[in-house]
Amino acid sequence: MTAGTSSFSEFLSQVAPELLPGRRPLPPGDYAEISAHATTIVALRTADGVVMAGDRRATMGNYISSRDIEKVFPADGYSLVGIAGTAGLGLELVKLYQLELEHYEKIEGAPLTLNGKANRLATMLRGNLGIALQGLAVVPLFAGFDIDAATPAEAGRIYSYDVVGGIYAERDFDSIGSGSIFAKSSLKKRYRRGISTDEAVAAAVEALYDAADDDSATGGPDPTRDLYPVVMTATAEGSKRIDEAAVADVARAVIAARTENPYG
Repeated sequence: MTAGTSSFSEFLSQVAPELLPGRRPLPPGDYAEISAHATTIVALRTADGVVMAGDRRATMGNYISSRDIEKVFPADGYSLVGIAGTAGLGLELVKLYQLELEHYEKIEGAPLTLNGKANRLATMLRGNLGIALQGLAVVPLFAGFDIDAATPAEAGRIYSYDVVGGIYAERDFDSIGSGSIFAKSSLKKRYRRGISTDEAVAAAVEALYDAADDDSATGGPDPTRDLYPVVMTATAEGSKRIDEAAVADVARAVIAARTENPYG
């Protein structure tokens, strides 16, 4: 009947450590080229909270291993997490992190603060350092709505990480993955503080389009296969996914604009 630790990953390390990604023994070597990799994620602060979007492509070397992978997820009711790097481990890490936050709330009777959620994700990343050094790295992007903030405009928070679990609070927007340098360059031109959610969705989709234009590992909107970025928001109303039809409309508008002016 003892409640035990409020950290599910810590509990797992005690009773079944082999279930944690970072605790699995691997033979010596570099496994980067034999695993699928997720690519570009973007996140923006808005007047209402945050918007996060991710493309749908996963690659294995120069091979497109998946055209419709999803890389952006709700971490809990008011936060989002996106992944870049080793796709299989990233998806597993997201599921474990979702369970981590749910377990904490059940044990403690209250959710973690947004900073606490961000720090908990950093701790989980540090446990994966061994396999990251063998080429199986996962780098997340975390964003959420801080319910303790004074105003909605101040509530949006974005946190980036490095492969060893370093955590960095970002001011207005950020991007991770192989196309991040191009996505951030696009956001520098389109972003402004106090941007609305609808405007942020359009800016995020356009940033992913620009990333795909210059980075072969990032997948652009694909009207032929009816594949478009996954876009989610975290606001005072909670975490939710933008309807795919609405994202498709935004993506088609971007494509139409670039047809007239390929350079934006």
